[in-house]
Amino acid sequence: MTIQDSFVLAWRTVKSNKLRTGITVTIIAFGIMALIGIITAISAMNQSLKENFSFMGANAFVVRYKEMNARMGGPNNGGDDFSKVKKGLKEKKSNLDKPIKIEEATYFKEHFGFSRAAVSISRRMGGNNEIHYRDKKTNPQITLMGGDENYLIVNGYSLTAGRNLNNVDISSGRSVCIVGSNVAAKLFPGKPENSIDKVILLQGKPYRVIGLLKSKGSSAMLRQDDVVISSLKNVRQYQSSNPSYALGIMVNNVAELEPAIGETTDQMRKARRLIPTESDNFVIDKSDKFAQMFIGFLAGISGAAGAIGMITLIGAAIGLMNIMLVAVSERTREVGLIKAIGGKKKDVRRQFLFESILISILGAVIGIILGILVGNLFSLILNTGFVIPWMWVILGVVICSIVGLVAGIYPAMKAASLNPINALRYE
Repeated sequence: MTIQDSFVLAWRTVKSNKLRTGITVTIIAFGIMALIGIITAISAMNQSLKENFSFMGANAFVVRYKEMNARMGGPNNGGDDFSKVKKGLKEKKSNLDKPIKIEEATYFKEHFGFSRAAVSISRRMGGNNEIHYRDKKTNPQITLMGGDENYLIVNGYSLTAGRNLNNVDISSGRSVCIVGSNVAAKLFPGKPENSIDKVILLQGKPYRVIGLLKSKGSSAMLRQDDVVISSLKNVRQYQSSNPSYALGIMVNNVAELEPAIGETTDQMRKARRLIPTESDNFVIDKSDKFAQMFIGFLAGISGAAGAIGMITLIGAAIGLMNIMLVAVSERTREVGLIKAIGGKKKDVRRQFLFESILISILGAVIGIILGILVGNLFSLILNTGFVIPWMWVILGVVICSIVGLVAGIYPAMKAASLNPINALRYE
């Protein structure tokens, strides 16, 4: 009996036992679906995190006075204290947790050594604002930002209508603003571009809209389109949730990033008037830092998903082995007939192994398809592209093949060891 004959016979047997095959395939499919579904959902979340948190581009970074908090589901108010202090340097308590003043930020901007780099000074004035226009209003989740002429380009924003803040807006502090796409869509449903030159109310104060931002996409962790931007001088009138100014720096290309960070460290130490024995009392964050941090959190979930999937597959392997043992008992006479007409032990063993592997691979294929479809529901929710975790798809097929092989070895060996005379007499 050739390998092809064994395979064809195994396939016919699998098709003829629809109920038994269906139950086993379903068990395996659910295990793989759980594994692939969770991995696909996590891949979609990773993609969304990279898109949402890497909002400044790979050639930009931010200078803050301390680390930002990574809080799920809440506003960021400045963060926890920085944790890394250079060894051998003397710490000065008066320098720790010291907000960046406008004078320090201005000094840095004027003395930064990269002539072609864009430097922006900004200040976050709170994220729980409600914006009004006539009888319409937004949800109380709008962030008010104070910025300068470089704020949009450094933070990866672009305009779909209107203009940027100009020198007159910045120097006078007059009440003009640029609104995010969600704000305009809420106040001017259907025609957000109509927001230009309209007067909206922020905390009861009138602002003329001069610009409309292009949508950057939002997530539960970062609402980039729920923003109103005015000049730094204008927003000083409000009670700030963040006592410090921040600096955003964007260089021309990634190759200039590390030299620019070195220059930033030198100029910030001068601006903060630090002596050589004092450690840095500011932090430099690259744009993808928080994306990588959250992706690290999700890696733990991936491990848990793998464990769940493996436990399910182990249960499926045990069930498959039991079913194959039952099949050996049911087909004892068939095994005896195969041996009686010249079939060898390896032929019988190969046929039962093929059956077991075929059932496992069928379960894998169905489970992978269902897992990808279920996992990509998160892609629709997060507005990311269709995700297929190819590595896990291939790994799932390999794992299921191994499961089928392991589950079928003992039943196959048992069938191959049957005495043909006793097998033919079996009732």
